[in-house]
Amino acid sequence: QVQLVESGGGLVQAGGSLRLSCAASGRTFSSYAMGWFRQAPGKEREFVAAISWSGGSTYYADSVKGRFTISRDNAKNTVYLQMNSLKPEDTAVYYCAASPWRTSQLAEDYEYDYWGQGTQVTVSS
Repeated sequence: QVQLVESGGGLVQAGGSLRLSCAASGRTFSSYAMGWFRQAPGKEREFVAAISWSGGSTYYADSVKGRFTISRDNAKNTVYLQMNSLKPEDTAVYYCAASPWRTSQLAEDYEYDYWGQGTQVTVSS
């Protein structure tokens, strides 16, 4: 089992930045690829970014490429999502997830076994 807890969400103006964190406990964190997803009101959950187990490979949705950066610190059992140049359309609940697959090319939610409870990000215009 892996338990995931997100933090760092909040309210920010358009053009601003936030850094989300996801702390993991339980089984060996470094064995899992990690991903971030988001769900806006009335919309389906969508992929945001993923990182391989080693941190050597990352993968982004086109909508956030160049603005968001995913990283991980295996010594701290934590994955991060640095979000810059935020837009109102980035408003959503953001979830981190853990996948037993080690690659970063994981954009489908069924590829992930464990999920956090989510943290709200609201971007005002």
